[in-house]
Amino acid sequence: MTFVWAVLFVLAMLAFWLTNLLGLAGNWMIVAASAFYAWWMPADSRAAIGWPVVAVMASLALLGELVELTASAAGVRKAGGSRRGAVLALVGSVIGAMAGMFVGLPIPVIGSLLAALLFAGLGALLGAMLGESMKGRSFEASWQVGQAAFWGRLLGTFAKTLIGAVMVGIGTAAVVW
Repeated sequence: MTFVWAVLFVLAMLAFWLTNLLGLAGNWMIVAASAFYAWWMPADSRAAIGWPVVAVMASLALLGELVELTASAAGVRKAGGSRRGAVLALVGSVIGAMAGMFVGLPIPVIGSLLAALLFAGLGALLGAMLGESMKGRSFEASWQVGQAAFWGRLLGTFAKTLIGAVMVGIGTAAVVW
């Protein structure tokens, strides 16, 4: 039965990891799954993970959030955007990710995930442009900030997803060894 729980844990981590592409807190869900698994699985079990592994996962999840926020905000700031533009870029990216998940792309299996990622970037672009235009900036200046928000969002999500992949690798290795 231990083997079944270990496989379910690894599958849960993989599923949660994919939610990073939707702009959700997938890395924190991996931390929660790891904490539950560490609590649930007896410490003397061959497939048990220790609390230090959970602490490493939590640290990595925090790092992923910081990298994502920094990349998004840095994109807007680098282009000379305002705080309002950065906040609306964040709001737009969340709305865009949700819309993309439902709209999808005509690509089997991964269409919804790719659409969520693309729409999150487009939402960040539109949100930043709206924020900058509300501040009285020209269309060209708003467009520049919007493009920076788009690329910042994509790069931030990519970095956070890579950190999540490391977390899944650590969790899987802890179960196997």
